[in-house]
Amino acid sequence: MLNANLSQTLNVSTEQTYAGLLGRILFTTLTGMPCCLFLLINGIMLFTLRSKAVFRETSRYILLYNLLFADTFMLALSQLLYIMAACRLITTYPVCGVITLLTILTNEISPLTLVVMCLERYVAVCYPLRHATIITVRNTAGAIVVVWAFSSLNVLIRVLLLLDFPFEDLGSLQMTEICSLIAVSIGPMSDLYDKAYTGFVFVSAGVTVTCSYIGVMVAATSASTDKASARKGRNTLLLHLVQLGLSLLSAMHGPIIVSLSTTLPTSQIIRIRSIFYVFIYVLPRCLSSLIYGLRDQTIRPILMYYLCCRLKLSYPNKG
Repeated sequence: MLNANLSQTLNVSTEQTYAGLLGRILFTTLTGMPCCLFLLINGIMLFTLRSKAVFRETSRYILLYNLLFADTFMLALSQLLYIMAACRLITTYPVCGVITLLTILTNEISPLTLVVMCLERYVAVCYPLRHATIITVRNTAGAIVVVWAFSSLNVLIRVLLLLDFPFEDLGSLQMTEICSLIAVSIGPMSDLYDKAYTGFVFVSAGVTVTCSYIGVMVAATSASTDKASARKGRNTLLLHLVQLGLSLLSAMHGPIIVSLSTTLPTSQIIRIRSIFYVFIYVLPRCLSSLIYGLRDQTIRPILMYYLCCRLKLSYPNKG
């Protein structure tokens, strides 16, 4: 009788284990599919922006390429971390540190590039006669270098903060938890710096984008301003402001999860983190492709041509 009860208990436990594993695989697949889809769209968009000379020689398309490149790379790294978490893969602190630092680097590129893109639209609307002399390919490349240098400096400071931690006390560099930004944010100084830097970047970017939007709105009332150009510039800046807000949400992802983990069980935290991953990380990273791919009259036909796997028999060669 005892053996029968034990066997029945083991069978129930095994069924629950298989059910939990199947549910986790199904949930991971459903949340991972949007990321793979948008990675494909972003990749086609990047190829589109390199396929024609008009894109390679126009400042706003060069800035868009930089934004898409950073978003795509960050999306790929986030998907890697997500797969490692879903498969319960435990790595070492150095490997996890490199992945998370690269994620931080590419994540910071987006808001800074959006600021430069807003300034470019501001100059195009408010100073149309000087736009060609101010917004040159050389100046655009210099702005992109500054953006990457500033983001790299942030990563360097984070590395220096990590050096103060007594790793010899750990006994082993093998992690005991899943790799994430929270897991390698060691010490109060690192957490304080992260909050201060994030606040500084997003406040500065928000003020810049808002001022650019107000400037374009004021210019739209001027009789000498092209009304159609001012309206398009205003709509573009408004979309950039939305993108900036979504980027801020992704920066707040970690603190939100930490606060929820104190009140909710681990199983619910994992599902909430997966849902946040899709709506906070994945969707904002595909907005640029959707916004420019559908709104821009120059990009749209070429993008659709490549998305349809070149089904058209002929395509006019522009540039």
